[in-house]
This record gives sequence, structure tokens and C-alpha cells, in this order.
Amino acid sequence: MSTNTKRHAADREALAVTDGETAPVGAPTSSDAPVRRRRRRVPEITYSVLVFIGLLVVWQVVVELFDISTVLVPAPTAVAASLVEGFRDGSLITNSIVTLKEVMIGFGIAVGAALTSAVLITQFRTVERVLFPLLILTQTIPKVAMAPLLIVWFGIGISSKVLTVALIAFFPLLINAILGFRSAAYEQVEMLRSFGASRMQVMRYLQIPSALPHIFAGLEVAVILSVTGAVVAEFVGSSEGLGYLIQATNFTLDVARTFAVIVVLSVLGIALHAVVVQLGKWLVFWTTTPTDAAGEV
Repeated sequence: MSTNTKRHAADREALAVTDGETAPVGAPTSSDAPVRRRRRRVPEITYSVLVFIGLLVVWQVVVELFDISTVLVPAPTAVAASLVEGFRDGSLITNSIVTLKEVMIGFGIAVGAALTSAVLITQFRTVERVLFPLLILTQTIPKVAMAPLLIVWFGIGISSKVLTVALIAFFPLLINAILGFRSAAYEQVEMLRSFGASRMQVMRYLQIPSALPHIFAGLEVAVILSVTGAVVAEFVGSSEGLGYLIQATNFTLDVARTFAVIVVLSVLGIALHAVVVQLGKWLVFWTTTPTDAAGEV
């Protein structure tokens, strides 16, 4: 046996693992990655819950220790009791339904208007030159300043609230949709056109799939702003809704009920945001959401 052959045989023996041996403890395997990821995520959720509970405990202790008046800051237990009472007498449920209806209708109008405007702006240069500056101009007007005018024009009914929600949610979605439609690679667009694809085919098979991640990012922002828009409109003038309930409880100095309404609004916003995120995961399954990417770090 030559010297080179012996050297190669020795190298193979050094690298080989006998049947009785196991892989090193620290050696990662492909099946361990999901397990490690899950193990990292569980403590993060646990820590968040513990921090939240800790803040509630500190809040309760400070209120009782310094004997703070419930007119200023009610204790968490008082807020919980008012929350239960509000659901029991139906006031929170009834007004939540009104606000949710305003949010959903206004959000739907904003989605339709924003996506239609984004398609026209990205497909037709003349429309972009004429329409986009006007849309920018409308966004320089504070929506809080527009809400009283909408009340005067459309009354204190649901119409003024829906329009306020639509105006507030429109622009973030529009910008993200425009960015998404323009994110398709120029080379891919030209390749499809060289094969005889029409404008509609290019949009259907290339631009819309490229735009969906950006559109859902805009939807996540817009749905939260929709809740804010509904409450702002109800502050200005309304006879029902969670914003109206906040105004009424402030007038009667029922601060615990005001906090309870704020809790309901927070839960409503979180729920709507979670629905949009889940829809994004189902429809845009080929991309990684910011939440997923953060969890993998």
C-alpha cells in the first residue's frame, strides 16, 4: 500500500463515526431548529404576560398605598368590575357593535378606494400626474379638523363616522399599494411583454403578487387607524358608540367605566389587527411577515 493510500485510509478512519457512537451534543440538526425556535418563543410570550401582570399589580398597590381617588385613577379591580358590569347591562356590547360597524364599513371603503387609486396611478402616467398631487393635498388637512365639517354635512349618524374612518385609513394603504405595484422587477415586466402579455396579464400574474405583501402591511396600519377614526368622529358628535360612551362617562366622572371602554377599544383593535395578519399569512404565504422574522432572530 502506498503512502498516499495509507494517508487517505487514516483520514477516513478519523472522520468515521462508529455504530456505538452518537453525534456530538452541540451538533445542530435540521429537526432541532423548529424545536429551538418554539423554545425561544414561549419564554418571550411568558415574559410579556408576566410584565403585564406585574404592571397591574404595581398599579393596584400604588392606588391603595397612596389612597388615590377613583375619580383620578381607579384601581385595576375597579376597572374590571366596571367592565363586567358594562357587559352585564349591555351598554358595552351595544356601543361596541356600533363602533365596529363604523370601522368595518369605513375600512372597506378605504380599501376599495385606495386599491383602485393605486392601480390607476401605477398604470397610467397621466392619472398619476393629475390625481396623486391632489391626494397628497387632501392628506395635509388634519382629519380631526375635517370631522366637525363632516358632522355638519352628513349629520351625527353613521355616515359622518364612516367617512372619517375612510379618510384616515385611506392614505397609508394607498402609499403601500403604490409601492407594491411598483416593486415588480422591470426586467420581469419587459419579459412578459415581449411574450405578448397584455397590461392586465402583467398585472394579474406579476404586479399583484408582488404588491400583496406591501398591501397587507398597509392594511395592518389602516385597520388600527380605522378604530382611531371612528372614536374621533364619535367624540365630535354622536349619540352612540364607544367614543360617545367615553364622553358620557367623563361627564359623570365615572373614570372606571372610561378605562373599561378603553380596554374594549384596545381589544377591538388587537382583534382586527390579528384578523388582517392571519389573512396575510394565508394569502401571502410565500413571504415572511415582520412578526415571523422577529421571532426567528
